[in-house]
Amino acid sequence: MESTTLKKAPISLTPLALQEVKVIMKDKNVPEEYGLRIGVQGGGCSGMSYLLGFDKAKDSDEIYELDGVQLIMDKKHGMYVMGMEVDFQDGLNARGFVFNNPQAKSTCGCGSSFSA
Repeated sequence: MESTTLKKAPISLTPLALQEVKVIMKDKNVPEEYGLRIGVQGGGCSGMSYLLGFDKAKDSDEIYELDGVQLIMDKKHGMYVMGMEVDFQDGLNARGFVFNNPQAKSTCGCGSSFSA
């Protein structure tokens, strides 16, 4: 596989998000060869939605390392998520990952889709 490993990921995860990813990986017995895939796909109420899940790297991916977590992202998705911060909220009103994306021109009310 010819993946590119870069020192600086185009996105960041807050300490709480990283902690939650590690807990999920351990609790769900995610295989060691899997990493956290972050990206975008067409759809959602604003035109594009975020991808977040565990997957194996493919030839078209770039791989980054963030505090012991392998981040996997399709090279074509970088322009849509450059500078994005992924956070995790665990409050009374909401629990889950939150995407703070400076590339988004508009977002929907749920925060899981955007237009670029």
